[in-house]
Amino acid sequence: MIKVDTIVIGAGLSGLVAAFHAAERGRKVAILDQEGPQSLGGQAWWSLGGLFMVNTPEQRRMGLSDSRDLAAADWFGAAGFDRPEDENPRRWADAYLDFAAGPMRDYLHDLGMRWFPVVGWAERGGSLAPGHGNSIPRFHVTWGTGTGVVKPYAERVRTHPKIELHFRHRVTGLTLEGGLLKGVEGDILVDDPAPRGAPTTRRAAVPFHYAADTVIVTTGGIGANHDLVRDYWPRERLGPPPIRMVSGVPDYVDGQMQQTVEAAGAQVINRDRMWHYCEGLANWNPIWPNHGIRILPGPSSMWFDANGDRMMAPCFPGFDTLATLKRILATGHEHSWFILTQKIIEKEFALSGSEQNPDLTSGRWSAVLKERLGRGATRAVEAFKANGEDFVVAPDLATLVEGMNRITPQVPLKLAHIHDQIAARDAQLGNAVSKDAQITAIRGARAYLGDKLIRTAKPHAILDPKNGPLIAVRLNILTRKSLGGLHTDLSGQVLRPDGTPFSGLFAAGEVAGFGGGGYHGYNALEGTFLGGCIYSGKVVGEYV
Repeated sequence: MIKVDTIVIGAGLSGLVAAFHAAERGRKVAILDQEGPQSLGGQAWWSLGGLFMVNTPEQRRMGLSDSRDLAAADWFGAAGFDRPEDENPRRWADAYLDFAAGPMRDYLHDLGMRWFPVVGWAERGGSLAPGHGNSIPRFHVTWGTGTGVVKPYAERVRTHPKIELHFRHRVTGLTLEGGLLKGVEGDILVDDPAPRGAPTTRRAAVPFHYAADTVIVTTGGIGANHDLVRDYWPRERLGPPPIRMVSGVPDYVDGQMQQTVEAAGAQVINRDRMWHYCEGLANWNPIWPNHGIRILPGPSSMWFDANGDRMMAPCFPGFDTLATLKRILATGHEHSWFILTQKIIEKEFALSGSEQNPDLTSGRWSAVLKERLGRGATRAVEAFKANGEDFVVAPDLATLVEGMNRITPQVPLKLAHIHDQIAARDAQLGNAVSKDAQITAIRGARAYLGDKLIRTAKPHAILDPKNGPLIAVRLNILTRKSLGGLHTDLSGQVLRPDGTPFSGLFAAGEVAGFGGGGYHGYNALEGTFLGGCIYSGKVVGEYV
């Protein structure tokens, strides 16, 4: 039996951070992960690399004035904490805000991270000031995207004399003696050279037992386990769970370890709080089963529900994810539609993920300028437009609607109804003022230099042929993040249902709701997923 000071279950971002900081304190650490070395970094590797930070040089250079107080007002307005068990999540949120408005940028900069100079404005809200949404842009895209976030920790973990990496080690249980945690047990799986993200065999070779004083669980969420997502789904808040969804995460993100730890006596809270996107595409070139990619939209596409009714504020692209999810599901259907022009797709469409943004992932300005300032949309977007099953491109509206009905014949759209709504919107462009809330929002977005330069098209008539061709995009629900999780105190110590500590057991990252069992509350502000993995991993690693 191998004996170490600390076992980390899961080699994703929070696991790497926790292991690194624990080893820096002199702890002998073993990282166990059921996947192979090709998957080091987990889901974070696939991400766009956006980080929620407050009052940064990048913001100030873009003319933005941010503060911890403003960020806290946004966070707590979005979170809506209202349960007795929200005490620790609320304390974690406060602590993260201190970190994000304080040492976070310098800490990450010292590790080698750098950020794209234009700060993104994700999750804008779209309602009243005290409610959900970011008042100003805070989404700092890391050079190298998710790979650039993982890299500094992966390099340090691989070479640290106090850290051992054990791949293809699938933990199936905690080892308890007299109620005390003594280690973990599981199976060593046979090697599988499948590419990163692709399914791997679960065939076991031999069992293992590792002993340790402390165990840190960092095994992520449940996004690939659609049955579990539907089981946890908040029907009273969001409506019935979708029958069909696309997966924003590889199939190993299944929630199994969280359930194992819960069965051993840990408490899971806020499991009904979750974060799924409305702008999912079926990947035409999939890596994992049911692979979905999210559109990161600018504010100009017209958004219609499955019945062809235009959605109203705050259900505009990029404004309020869960309000829009509820609105879509209220139709009794699971899909919705963007209708836009070639001018809009060229300026506003981005796709989430490191593999969909090779220019940013390369970290080279030359690649970014060539990709973003060239003719047409990015190559990744144009590839989806040409090959994706959810795209319809047409020279006129009648042909467009015909194509839309061809791919969703079960919910046919009426041409006249779609035409009248777009024409009414276009008629509002004749003056500098408008009663159309989305046009007002577009003009407001362009008041921010970053949006005007690279993210928001100049307002124009969608039905004017010179702005075409017309494009329709069928949008699917895309599973992504658990907002609830293992209940922990401020050190990351896992708690039992009676509130007492589960001695020796800690958790960080998504499996712990990014801190405390759900530091987002009901809504996320974006950039807070990777940020939560880093912060919670750091806290636990510095404590154990």
